[in-house]
Amino acid sequence: MRSPALRHVLTHLITPLLMCVGMGLAYMGAFVTPEPHHLPVAVVGTTPQAKVFAQTVKDTAGEKLDVRTVATRADAVDLLRSRDVTGAYVPGAKAPELLVASAASDMGAMAVEKVFTPVAAGQGVPLKITDVARPVADDPTGQGLFFLMIAVSIGSYASVAALGAAGAALAMRVRALLAVGVSAVVGCVGALLAGPVFHLAHHDLAGVWGMAWLYSAGILLIGVGLHTFLKRWTTLTMMVLFVMLNFTSSGGLFRPELQNGFFGTLHAFWNGAGFVEGVRSLLYFGNDGLGRTVWTLVLWLLAGILVTALAAVYEGRTRRAAAPAEAGAAPAAPGTGRTGPRHAKDEAEREAEREAEEEAEESVGV
Repeated sequence: MRSPALRHVLTHLITPLLMCVGMGLAYMGAFVTPEPHHLPVAVVGTTPQAKVFAQTVKDTAGEKLDVRTVATRADAVDLLRSRDVTGAYVPGAKAPELLVASAASDMGAMAVEKVFTPVAAGQGVPLKITDVARPVADDPTGQGLFFLMIAVSIGSYASVAALGAAGAALAMRVRALLAVGVSAVVGCVGALLAGPVFHLAHHDLAGVWGMAWLYSAGILLIGVGLHTFLKRWTTLTMMVLFVMLNFTSSGGLFRPELQNGFFGTLHAFWNGAGFVEGVRSLLYFGNDGLGRTVWTLVLWLLAGILVTALAAVYEGRTRRAAAPAEAGAAPAAPGTGRTGPRHAKDEAEREAEREAEEEAEESVGV
């Protein structure tokens, strides 16, 4: 290709085109065809009739449902509040009841309603639906936490370009401290959005901030560390890790039981799922399961610290290796008006600034 400018443009078009393909595969693969896969439900009753009914439901649904029986309605409520089941059916000749917890997943509640409403209709009786964990009125579908995660994520991975590219001249320890500070600010923004602005959180706002800070700090430190090795490909990598795989597996829209096995598996340990499920635990389920989700975010933060430490070691070795070469470089020829090493350094700095601006524009653009 003869034109350097055209080659430069085409090279930079690779990133958005790969994002187009990746986002299409991830979002459409995760969200377009939600179907139950081993969706856990319970049938209340210990009589032979209840067990036969549960087995009939299981045989009819196949792999779509995992059906268990529990002794009492109170046991079923406990399972719902610990999110061990998505719905619980209480048989009754006159008034059968379906228990759900829509704060855990509005889509999950709708899925079990579709399963058991025809069962009651076949008996010729209406189905009573009781929601034992309903989201706040300001967030009737419970999906506000998913969009909160998106806001915190964008503030985090978009800041990586500024810290990694524009801050490349700073020591890694300074960039790491800035990342921790930026994540604290992003956490404050998240807490403000969740509390005073949109009223998703009516209590434990400090805990929401803490979860947002942990989540954001992990993303920022991973990004700042990766930038040392990946440079302008950092933006694409961050999009893959914290958008394509992260948003789709978070459980913010569909629980893992309504997705295919790939995204359901990611839900068990990805950081977006840790944030969404952790805030749900904090706000709606009496901190049940909160410790596990916090540890998920802590492990991602530790991964960020490790990547940043490796990047610091790598940069230190690179600088030490470059120092003798610069010191021994020959001066420019007489009459040119500039020394060779200084001119090369200026050119390198200008090129670095240009690349940093382009990378920042790419990052903000997506």
